[in-house]
Amino acid sequence: MKTSVIVNRFAHKGGAGQRWQAIKAELEKRLGPFEAQFTQEPGHATQLTRAALMGGARRFVAVGGDGTVNETLNGLLDPSGQLLAPDAVLCPIPAGTANELCRALGHGADPSKAYDAAAATGRRAIDLLRVRCIGAEGHPVERFGYLMAAIGAAALVSQRTSQSRWAKKLGDVAYMLMAPAVILGFRSRGVAITVDGVDRGTSTLFTALIANTENGVGGLRLAPGAAFDDGLLDLVEVGDVSRLGALLGVMPRLADGSHVGHPKVRTSRGRSFRFTSEVDTLVDLDGETVGRLPLDIEVLPRGFAVGAVEPVR
Repeated sequence: MKTSVIVNRFAHKGGAGQRWQAIKAELEKRLGPFEAQFTQEPGHATQLTRAALMGGARRFVAVGGDGTVNETLNGLLDPSGQLLAPDAVLCPIPAGTANELCRALGHGADPSKAYDAAAATGRRAIDLLRVRCIGAEGHPVERFGYLMAAIGAAALVSQRTSQSRWAKKLGDVAYMLMAPAVILGFRSRGVAITVDGVDRGTSTLFTALIANTENGVGGLRLAPGAAFDDGLLDLVEVGDVSRLGALLGVMPRLADGSHVGHPKVRTSRGRSFRFTSEVDTLVDLDGETVGRLPLDIEVLPRGFAVGAVEPVR
C-alpha cells in the first residue's frame, strides 16, 4: 500500500518539529525509507492529503495533534462524507498538544502502538461526525470530525488555548489552566435543541458536548460511555449553572466522569442534533474553532478506518 506521511512540525507549538527526527526513525523501522510532506499553514494537511490520494496513496500517516489528523481526514472525504478511496486508511501519530484519537485507540500510554498500527495491515472502523455551522466569514461551512463537537464555554476554552502563545507548549494541562478564566467570564445562554428531528425546546446552557468518544483533552471522561463505533453520538449538556458552580461543582468531576451525576448536567443520545441561539456561540470540532451557531451535527456510522495491528470488527 502506497504511504503518505504528512507532518505538522508546528504542532505542540513546535514540539513536533523538535521531535521529528526521533519520530522519523521510529516510522522508518516499520515503514522503511519514505519522503515526508510538511504542512505550512492551517488547512495544508487537507491539500497534501488530497494530492497524495490522487497520486495513488492509500495509507496516510498524520504526525501532529488532533487538528492535523482532522485535516488529513477531511482530505480523504468527498462533500457528502464518503471516502474518495474506500481502501484509504488513516494512521495518527501523537505529536500534538492533544492526541485524543490516539488515546481513544489505546495508544496514549504507549505511543509505540501508534507506530505499529501505522505499518500494520489491520483496519478499525470509526464513526464520522458531519458538522454544518456558520464560519468566521459568515458563510455556511461543513466539516467532518471524529472526536467531539463543543458549543459554549468549552468551545471558548479551546479557542483561547489555541490562540495563546504560551499555553499550548504546556500540553494537555494548557486547557485546564485556561478554563477558570473563561468560565468566570462566561454567561449561559438560551439554546434551542432538536434531537433526531424532535424539537426539545429551548434550554439554558453553559456548555454542551456532542461526543463520539468518551475522553476529551488530557483524558478527561467528558462523555462516559460514548463509543466511536456504535453509530450514536452522546450529548452532554451543562445547564443553567452559576460560574462558580461550573468551576467548583462540575469541572473537578470531569476527570472521572462523575459530572454527569450533577443536577445541572443532562445526557442523551441520538444520531443527529441541531442547536440554535440568539446569542453568538462558538462551535469547536476536534479541538479547532470551526464557526458559530446554528449547528447541525450528525453521525455517519463507520465512515472511515484507522490502522490497527489486528482487524477490529
